[in-house]
Amino acid sequence: MPEVRKEIFPNGLTVITESMRTVRSVAIGIWIRTGSRHERESENGITHFLEHMVFKGTEHRTAEEIARSADAIGGHLDAFTAKECTNFSIKVLDEHVPRAFDVLTDLVKNPLLRPEDITRESRVVQEEIKMVEDTPDDLVHEIFTQSYWLGHALGRPILGTRRTVRSFDRAGLFGYFRRHYAPQNMIVSAAGNLEHAQIVDLVGREFADTPLGPPAATDAEPIAHPVIRHRHKKNLEQAHICLGTPAYPHAHEKRYASYIMNIVLGGGMSSRLFQNIRERRGLAYAVFSGLSSFRDTGCLSVYAGTAKENARQVVHLIVEELHRMKTEPFPAEELQRAKDYLKGSTLLALEATTSRMANLARQEMYFGRYVGLDEIAKRVDAVTAEDVLGVANELLDPARIALTILGPLNGVRISRSELAC
Repeated sequence: MPEVRKEIFPNGLTVITESMRTVRSVAIGIWIRTGSRHERESENGITHFLEHMVFKGTEHRTAEEIARSADAIGGHLDAFTAKECTNFSIKVLDEHVPRAFDVLTDLVKNPLLRPEDITRESRVVQEEIKMVEDTPDDLVHEIFTQSYWLGHALGRPILGTRRTVRSFDRAGLFGYFRRHYAPQNMIVSAAGNLEHAQIVDLVGREFADTPLGPPAATDAEPIAHPVIRHRHKKNLEQAHICLGTPAYPHAHEKRYASYIMNIVLGGGMSSRLFQNIRERRGLAYAVFSGLSSFRDTGCLSVYAGTAKENARQVVHLIVEELHRMKTEPFPAEELQRAKDYLKGSTLLALEATTSRMANLARQEMYFGRYVGLDEIAKRVDAVTAEDVLGVANELLDPARIALTILGPLNGVRISRSELAC
């Protein structure tokens, strides 16, 4: 059994660790239970912008000193913003844990947010937004998401828009920082060659006396909008297709059956979409499906990039595979292959200390407890072909399918009737 331990401080901050005695590294993460879905409309992109800004200088370190502090101990310092969380992490040798944690906590406790840095970083993030706009396979997913979760923060881009990013100032950033970077909104997770007591002691020194912040605001559950969008962009070589339908929240009881369905549909090189659309027909280089899950909803999406004259055929082939999912139980061999793929990829993904650290935090956020590999394997093995068939019929409702096509369409239009599966 993994050596996983958890402690919750009186101010609500949670510490969770996993000791891995066979490695020399330790990965530490500070997770804020705040992402782009927690932003007001006028703040769109501020979570990601703040993640950038903390690296521009703190009360104790300049931006260069932050980088040097990590490099001096051979550490890898990183951060990211997602829809429902923000993460700051560092990976170091076990002997450097106290120094690494000092750097990490300095970032999330003491950012300066200088006006001149805000102005400069605003230009950087606007260039990042332009980069997405110039990357059609990213852009089609952004257009799909904004249409699908229309009117809800979950549908707005994590990066924000050029207009909102230009509007950020020091007062707004500090206000957002004080509302969300509070101890009851934080998880500190660590995995590697560590002692739980040492991590708890380090966290206690930095955060035990930090007062509670304001109560976290709640947002409404998003409503899916199954719209069909055609975006003409003449300077592209391909039509980029994104088709999606509602899926389960992260902690839903039927999630394992939906994982299996996704793997068979488009989750790997042996998947039905890959074999049929790419290998047999040569209609696409990239074709795959994926599940995005959140605390209260989810989305199953399929992506394909193809020549504009093949766009209608590719959509029809995707819809045919969705129909097969609903009408034909998986053969035993295909079901077992998907189970083995899921168990193997899960295990391989958790071999590194950084992935173990992230796994601890995400399980705490969505389940409130540690879910071990043995439990996951047991739940995967319990999935039957009838379970997958039931999930397919529940999720793949033609009336709830949304579609976005981006590219040199020249009159190509897909109707609702063509999505009937």
